[in-house]
Amino acid sequence: MPKFLLWIFTAAWLMAGDATIDVVKAAKHLPTISVEDGSINFTKYISKKFHKILTSDLHVLSQFDVKNHYSKNDFPADNVNRMNEKVKYVVRYRLRQNNDGLMLCDFKLIDTDKESSILEKSYRITKQDLYVFLAHEIAADINDFFKLPPVNWIRKRVIFARYISPRNSEIVISDYSLNYQKVIIRKGLNIFPKWADEKQLSFYYTLVGERPTLYRYNIVTGEHTRVTTSEGMLVCSDVSKDYKQLLLTMAPDGQPDVYLYDVKSEDTERITHYKGIDVGGQFLDDGKRIAFVSERLGHPNIFAQTIGEKGVEQLVYYGKNNNSCSTFRNYVVYTSRETNNAFTQNAFNLHLISTQTEYVRHLTATGVNQFPKFSSDGGAIIFIKHFKRQSALGIIRLKENKSFLFPLKVGKIQSLDW
Repeated sequence: MPKFLLWIFTAAWLMAGDATIDVVKAAKHLPTISVEDGSINFTKYISKKFHKILTSDLHVLSQFDVKNHYSKNDFPADNVNRMNEKVKYVVRYRLRQNNDGLMLCDFKLIDTDKESSILEKSYRITKQDLYVFLAHEIAADINDFFKLPPVNWIRKRVIFARYISPRNSEIVISDYSLNYQKVIIRKGLNIFPKWADEKQLSFYYTLVGERPTLYRYNIVTGEHTRVTTSEGMLVCSDVSKDYKQLLLTMAPDGQPDVYLYDVKSEDTERITHYKGIDVGGQFLDDGKRIAFVSERLGHPNIFAQTIGEKGVEQLVYYGKNNNSCSTFRNYVVYTSRETNNAFTQNAFNLHLISTQTEYVRHLTATGVNQFPKFSSDGGAIIFIKHFKRQSALGIIRLKENKSFLFPLKVGKIQSLDW
């Protein structure tokens, strides 16, 4: 196992493992790693792009000193490229195509001190444009081989809605780095997509027409299934961990409230009862409670409520315009407006809290940071960052205390999920 980054944690982190406590980097002893392209008679553009993506993935793992240079070598070779002779680990891949038209990828992880490979695997895909996910798979397998903190989210697909023109938006599936993008739903105002199953084979979304309608779409069959409809407003803001329940924001009587929808029985239960705005419900504390955005204080803020009870609890005391949130177990990440400019863009930053402490961890410091969403294991947060007329998809790795940005070239994103 490589010598990983050494961290100094506060006493609270050591005793409780609380992700809201800041992590302070003390020393840096990272093993070096590089990538070699061993492809022959394969599309040069894809092969070099594969190298770039895989190198980027190794940076995201945050456990190696990654060398960015491009190098080639024969895949079966025992020696490494001269550029990599002083590198501890070398990742070598070979892209090829078999007689059936399937794209194949062979990969080996070489320990240069031992002068031998310590991990070898082969992969195949039916569609060449999915090669991006092969690179992510290799990075995740390297991560698992060294028994590092899980990064299963690197294998997952991201789904988002983007505005094309007034009352016209598309739903797009991508990888976390935005190198792969495929439009799934076109025409009409299609918003707030949410994955509907663990394998990411279907998703929910709202089609805004005469009456907002929630649909479930099967990616494999292309089948649309109408779930429910409501006057005024209808959004699926969260899906339970077992995918059996949905949290919906609906406004059948004019003012929006949070409702619990049972997928099997199709029953709907109203959770919040407030003559104002309650929106964006998120399952909290393993589904026993919900966190949601409410204007009960005269401005948006984050509250919690136990399902089946009427009392509410204020969760956030920092910031005066906290307009969105995401949850994982007892953690809440939320967006807070931190400036009040009349003529210039305001700053919106992300903050992390726990229902078990009063500590607030600041995750971003500049720009407009929106749409935070925890990964399925809670170890990372995805979000959209706008800064100086540029936009990017951001990834925050909480325990590693690192963030990464991937440029957006897709227009204006309305919402996302992963």
